[in-house]
Amino acid sequence: MKNKKFTITENVLASQGQRFLNLIIDLVFIYILILSVGTTIVLIAEATNNFAVSSWVENMNLVEIIAYGLLILFLYYFLTEVYFSRTLAKLVTRTIVVTSDGSKPTIKMIFIRTLSRFIVFEGLSYLGSISRGWHDSLSGTYVVKKKRLAKSKRFFNNPEEFGKAE
Repeated sequence: MKNKKFTITENVLASQGQRFLNLIIDLVFIYILILSVGTTIVLIAEATNNFAVSSWVENMNLVEIIAYGLLILFLYYFLTEVYFSRTLAKLVTRTIVVTSDGSKPTIKMIFIRTLSRFIVFEGLSYLGSISRGWHDSLSGTYVVKKKRLAKSKRFFNNPEEFGKAE
């Protein structure tokens, strides 16, 4: 009977409201990061008398701005989810990215998850009843409520512990 394996159930999944809040908070952090990195590059360039770099950053065309923004977006999601299994927004909403058995995703899974965010209509994938986007489905990951996941895993591993009076 000990051969059973823990799997994510719907009751631990983050709600659509939490997922939407994650998106809004992450976009604010990413916007701040984009401005901060750009400003830092300009300040360092001017401090080192490298006015060509400073001028280039200040006069980027639309394609360069989009490429720069997408690079920051990719690095933000990839690095935070590889190292912490969560972005800053997920930290605020107390959610976390996990695999189907509740463990930390592999680097490959996070890479696929991050690339999948760039699918053109990926945002529409949340219109269904289950709060999983294409970047979740394609990478085999789930965004769950961290405390509820921990409680479910404890119950799965020690069901008799939950039947006792406290």
